[in-house]
Amino acid sequence: MLRFKDLSFFVVQLPASQRLAAHRNGAAEMKQILQKMKTGEVTVTEVPAPVLRSGCVLVRAGASLISAGTERLSVEAGQKGLVGRAVDQPSLVKQVINRARTEGVLNTIDAVRSKLGSLNALGYSAAGKVIEAGEGVSEFREGDRVACAGVGYASHAEVLSVPKNLCARLPDKVSFDSAAFGTIGAIALQGVRLSEPTLGESIVVIGLGLIGQVTVQLLKANGCRVFGIDLDSNRIELARQFGADNGCAPDGDAKSRVIEWSRGRGADAVLITAATKSNQPIELAGEISRQKGRVVVVGAVGLNIPRQPYFDRELTFRISMSYGPGRYDPEYEERGHDYPFGYVRWTEKRNLEAFLDLVTEGRVSVEPLITHRFNIDQAEQAYQLITSENEPYLGVLLQYDTERELERRIPITTKSSPPAPSVRIGLIGAGGYAKGMLLPQFKSAGAEFQSIATASGVTARSVGEQFGFRFCASGADEVIQDEEANLIVIATRHDSHAQLARRALETGRHVFVEKPLALNDEELEAVIAAAQQSDGHLLVGFNRRFSPLACAAKEFFHERSTPVSISYRVNAGRVPRGHWAHDPKEGGGRIVGEVCHFVDFMHFITDSLVTRVYAESISSNNQEIVDDDSVFITLRLADGSNGSIAYLAEGDKAMPKERIEIFGGGRSFVIDDFRGATAYHNGRAKTTKLREQDKGQKNEVRAVCAVVMQGKPAPITLEDLATTTRATFRIKESLRTALPIEV
Repeated sequence: MLRFKDLSFFVVQLPASQRLAAHRNGAAEMKQILQKMKTGEVTVTEVPAPVLRSGCVLVRAGASLISAGTERLSVEAGQKGLVGRAVDQPSLVKQVINRARTEGVLNTIDAVRSKLGSLNALGYSAAGKVIEAGEGVSEFREGDRVACAGVGYASHAEVLSVPKNLCARLPDKVSFDSAAFGTIGAIALQGVRLSEPTLGESIVVIGLGLIGQVTVQLLKANGCRVFGIDLDSNRIELARQFGADNGCAPDGDAKSRVIEWSRGRGADAVLITAATKSNQPIELAGEISRQKGRVVVVGAVGLNIPRQPYFDRELTFRISMSYGPGRYDPEYEERGHDYPFGYVRWTEKRNLEAFLDLVTEGRVSVEPLITHRFNIDQAEQAYQLITSENEPYLGVLLQYDTERELERRIPITTKSSPPAPSVRIGLIGAGGYAKGMLLPQFKSAGAEFQSIATASGVTARSVGEQFGFRFCASGADEVIQDEEANLIVIATRHDSHAQLARRALETGRHVFVEKPLALNDEELEAVIAAAQQSDGHLLVGFNRRFSPLACAAKEFFHERSTPVSISYRVNAGRVPRGHWAHDPKEGGGRIVGEVCHFVDFMHFITDSLVTRVYAESISSNNQEIVDDDSVFITLRLADGSNGSIAYLAEGDKAMPKERIEIFGGGRSFVIDDFRGATAYHNGRAKTTKLREQDKGQKNEVRAVCAVVMQGKPAPITLEDLATTTRATFRIKESLRTALPIEV
């Protein structure tokens, strides 16, 4: 039972459904191991516990395993500083340069600072007890003991929120300590499956760390002869204790030793489970394999494959993708859509279950692999151990006090309330756009940062510290009910925008919600109705209208007496089909999520609203292409103006993203990616260039602050907001019906 210190008696008395609501509405504080991106320093930090999401379970951790190879590399990379990281990751440097070219140097600097100021969760293999099961989860219930997997889910933390397909129920005989090896075991098992071993085959394992030692045991359980290779003689001896037939160091004699051991034939298969940037394991594998042998890479090693030995022996080369089928597939991992058992026998969840069965049966033993145990409070010592050469180690476990009472919210700063009236922000959600754009602009405008909540809790703490919020939480209600906040800013994923905005408006506070405002007509009607009844104003992040170039365009046509025609071309770029933005429930698609910007721009220029839309998309046989991401849309506005939006995802990213052309009254105005504009009148052209790209966020934030502090009216009326959003729904309807649709 997850207990809150100040509500423990009350929570114990509630039925399960109400306890779930209590957890959602009041986030608990917990301890988690985090790495500071700027310095690489590892700390035990108090963060809000994660919220329970649909398709997930909340788990009170009993033990988690440090993956020494992977996590050591992560810590060491973080400690290299900016120059060292730039040398190791030139592709990231290129991304920064390209962003500076398109968005400007100052905007890019803010984004880089935001990234460096963040905290990174460590760990991906844990075990514990289920304390709540979310909507759509029927296979787990409160009290179940489970093993958990996944980066960002099975972290080193007291409370975990884990998707159901990344959990497996523990057999009665398996302890939390042993179950914490579950992810490592699934990784090893997937590598073994890819090597396709048969009884009696001779197989070499290069790298005898945790995964290598488990791999040796799995191969022996499969009836194979096993030869282990490692730099550490103690690990070779441990592999022998687990049944390895022989072993040696990867020196000049390794090839001859393996050839002799394999009766002169070479290895039937080689599994590389080492963690090194060196290319030596790949080279050695080619030298010791038999004709038509198999090489499977499980660990992170150099991948410069030498042609000659692989060609001469016609070797099969495969790279194992972590825990098994389902890995990196958001439909499987995040949304809980399992693969049919008859067609995909072994998924990452089923690999996890199989490994736990082998531990139960005693065919795989992990207790001998544990060299160190640390309490969560001693985690910094654990990481000092794995990053130093002072003491040998292998399995490093972190253990948790499952009965420790958890506080409700976490103070970040001790600063007092501002002496003068100010904009005091309560932030819900803190993704890349909020961190890199919104919060810096609010800070520049002089706003105070009061409370912050995010689903993971880690982000709430990280962003909270970076911008000086007074406290952080993981439950949205902690922010909505905070009476010190007079502006609730909502920057979550799209599916929660309308509901959170409605609830915040019902408290009488001002609400700024990032686009889109809603994902369907029912949500839209509810939030608009709440705004009509609220003492606060509803503001939506349609920032293009606040750009100085948009304002210049409107002023240029202010004396017009005839309609205008607007052509808005967007080089949107492709977003992977599996991205959450494409999910109809969570993201609503890119038309609802982004095209709303361009509809609002036309409303602003014309002072009129869209009345009819018609849209047509491409039709492609390429399954990677989302047809509705490349559309031509025509719009009719109430004043007789018309508009076209070319929203195109299949162009080259080097091309500027947005170009707008406006025609009317014998005049023309062109905006090029909000970096420059040209006005045409009386046969003359006048060009304006900005120092930095400006899509209006700065002026938008100042307009929002003026509403809060000066009582000014909202810059966009409720009717305008509703029509813009409704127009995107009708655009999607037009795509389905191939007909023009009235808005």
